[in-house]
Amino acid sequence: MKLFLSSIMIAAVSLASFAKQNAVQAFSCRLSANNQRVSSITASSTLRMASGGRVSSAVQDTELLDKSSSAKQKKKQVKLDTNPPKGTRDFYPADMRLRNWLFDHFKAVGRMHGFMEYDAPVLESEALYTRKAGEEVTEQLYNFVDKGDRSVALRPEMTPSLARMVMAKKGGLQLPLKWFSIPQCWRYERMTRGRRREHFQWNMDIWGVSQETAEVELVRAMVTFFQRVGLTSEDVGIKVNSRLVIGEVLTELGIPEELFAATCVLVDKLEKIPIDAIQDDLNELGLERSVVEKLLHVLTNNSLESLKNALGEESEAVEQLEKLFELAEAYGIADWLVLDASVVRGLAYYTGVVFEAFDRRGELRAIAGGGRYDKLLETFGGDPTPAVGFGFGDAVIVELLKDRDLLPSFGEAGVDCVVFAMSPDLYSSALNVATQLREAADLKVDVVLENKKAKWVFKHADRLGAKYCFVVGTDEYAAGEVSVKNLEESSQERIKIDDLGDWAIAAASTE
Repeated sequence: MKLFLSSIMIAAVSLASFAKQNAVQAFSCRLSANNQRVSSITASSTLRMASGGRVSSAVQDTELLDKSSSAKQKKKQVKLDTNPPKGTRDFYPADMRLRNWLFDHFKAVGRMHGFMEYDAPVLESEALYTRKAGEEVTEQLYNFVDKGDRSVALRPEMTPSLARMVMAKKGGLQLPLKWFSIPQCWRYERMTRGRRREHFQWNMDIWGVSQETAEVELVRAMVTFFQRVGLTSEDVGIKVNSRLVIGEVLTELGIPEELFAATCVLVDKLEKIPIDAIQDDLNELGLERSVVEKLLHVLTNNSLESLKNALGEESEAVEQLEKLFELAEAYGIADWLVLDASVVRGLAYYTGVVFEAFDRRGELRAIAGGGRYDKLLETFGGDPTPAVGFGFGDAVIVELLKDRDLLPSFGEAGVDCVVFAMSPDLYSSALNVATQLREAADLKVDVVLENKKAKWVFKHADRLGAKYCFVVGTDEYAAGEVSVKNLEESSQERIKIDDLGDWAIAAASTE
């Protein structure tokens, strides 16, 4: 029996040893297979990397963790430049109140004179502005090739966009057309006081009228604006001239008509630089220096009588200017106008009367300017259409109003009422009060959104320039009332909630 049990035990040990050996061998086989698979993947990845194929970033970069940490450190070191791009502006709320005040005057004057508002994209085709006349505007474009391989530019002025829009309707617009706009324009130019690389510009244009009545209507609108903001003819003058003056002189000197526009652009530059600085441009046009000198001599005539003596009794330019001054007298704006034969404006497309508003103290650059451009549509392949207009920037006029101390204060937010709940459970009731005030009379109401103390709320209302502060308290609201404090008069009263609409209407009528 003992011998039998010993045999069984020996057999069991042998079986266990055999199973262990088999397990070790199986594990070794699996390990070898896995190693071969890893080697195969690595070799495959190497081949795919060499052939430009996709590869796991974990296989490709063994220092991924180090690189990620380095990238994060570099990213933290980048400091944000909080200034807007050079030549541009941020508009904080107080700045926007000033801008809106100015734009409201622009729009009101436009509508007073029967003009309709329009707009166009700030991004236009570059070809719209690349006229070959040596204009500064062409040299100052913000232009680039977009992702569709199109040459485009941020608009430097609005008139070409208007011409494009008129052409797009193919005669479908009823003339005369009287439109205005306030576009943002972009020019990469040297910055001075009142001159930036972006600005807003009030544009007013009349299309379809060939008589000087159109020019005078625009000048009248310009004067109306000046008067609305407190300026007089002692502060601002408007220089007027006609491109026909230069045209007649150049014709007499034997200069071909196709050089008239380019010559005008050069003459306009002489206000800023000496004649020697444009000698190369004169040579390029084939103009002798004596031609420009003779032209400048004529342009020093600043009375209709002296201009008539220089150009002759039959001068079309003199006739045009005489008519302009006659109409200005009838419109009551003759004291604003100054004849200045040297004013030609820098854009090549002007063809007739040109005008320019200026600071009579001579401390600022031109405030606004414009003129007649009867041939602009033809340069784009359209039909001849008489047109005249002006551009009036937002920068110089603000500087002038500051100098004359004529700008209102824009520090306050213009809020009429502040409403706050004395406790969080009354917040819904405060919202009801605010809604009634807004809907009844369009009052500007600020609701205090957090649980604040009364002292903070009254200081907040003062910062906003609010006239009234509504306090929604437990006892008052239970009685169907709210307290309202007149912050200007330091008085307080209780008002029935049902009467808030009538109160709001009465308050709005006293503003």
